[in-house]
Amino acid sequence: MDFLSDFLTNFLAKLQSPTLGFLIGGGVVAALGSRLAIPDAVYKFIVFMLLIKVGLSGGIAIRNANLAEMLLPAAFAMAVGILIVFIGRYTLAKLPNVKVVDAIATAGLFGAVSGSTLAAALTLMETGGMQYEPWAAALYPFMDIPALVTAIVLASVYLSKQRNAADEHLSKQEYLGQQEYRAQQGGGTAVEYRSKQSSAANNKVKIWPIIQESLQGSALSALLLGIALGLLTRPESVYESFFDPLFRGLLSILMLIMGMEATARINELRKVAQWYAVYALVAPLLHGFIAFGFGMIAHAVTGFSPGGVVILAVIAASSSDISGPPTLRAGIPSANPSAYIGSSTAVGTPVAIALGIPLYIALAQALMGS
Repeated sequence: MDFLSDFLTNFLAKLQSPTLGFLIGGGVVAALGSRLAIPDAVYKFIVFMLLIKVGLSGGIAIRNANLAEMLLPAAFAMAVGILIVFIGRYTLAKLPNVKVVDAIATAGLFGAVSGSTLAAALTLMETGGMQYEPWAAALYPFMDIPALVTAIVLASVYLSKQRNAADEHLSKQEYLGQQEYRAQQGGGTAVEYRSKQSSAANNKVKIWPIIQESLQGSALSALLLGIALGLLTRPESVYESFFDPLFRGLLSILMLIMGMEATARINELRKVAQWYAVYALVAPLLHGFIAFGFGMIAHAVTGFSPGGVVILAVIAASSSDISGPPTLRAGIPSANPSAYIGSSTAVGTPVAIALGIPLYIALAQALMGS
């Protein structure tokens, strides 16, 4: 009973944080029809500043860390990113009125990582005094890239099979038509039947362009740049005097923007099957719990901190809001953006931030201590 009471107390306390308050406030303002608007350039600048800060702190930590300690959490991050896509492929894609390609793209976006959700989690943890490995933020690309690559590969394989099946059916119909025509003309020799299958070489999915597209995305580029600068240079002075003091204020504005965006995207979600909303409500929490379980294994084996376990769970619960959508638009152009972007922005991100983050923090504190 004490366990449940402590858990609920911690969970409710996290829901009252300023970060979540700004998210909810943005949603309420948009729902009331306010004309408040924040320029897109400001949004991009804020995201860049936040991810540079996170990358710098991660790079500084990696420089001083034992790299062997990172191997197991990094491997788990990759495994979770791939697993999330397969879960969506064989659950969401099987539901009524859900197109397979749209489901795969949605799962890919939910397997990829949201830099803003990660930033929100780090702020809540620091506010609550929860310790974590600073290099844990560097797990971002280990989950993000494999998830996007897996989604695009699965979609390409599925579309290739569909095209081959259509070509096979068309070739057979042509063959039967020619046979019927020859029979009407009084016989003749049989016509050679050749299937119009595409060559295997033309149907191969090229992996490197997908990875390159992910690495060149604005969010991942900013994070990796920060990691490189923190690892290869000595940015402590500018980090402590400029990036760190601005972090929480900028994050609050970002949460306000995301709350407004979530409300605006609800109309897009209405254009597709209602199952996307159900998936977006359940998937972030499910994915987070799966990653939390992997994190507990790393905690037992390598001493991975409770805060590190939370970070692993949060990036699994998040869905990419910056680099993922353009990558999927390029890699799976036939997928409907209203399905995967609407699911992520309108439902998935608010669930991950407002419910997932405080839930995993409270669970880690209850199971492992802060």
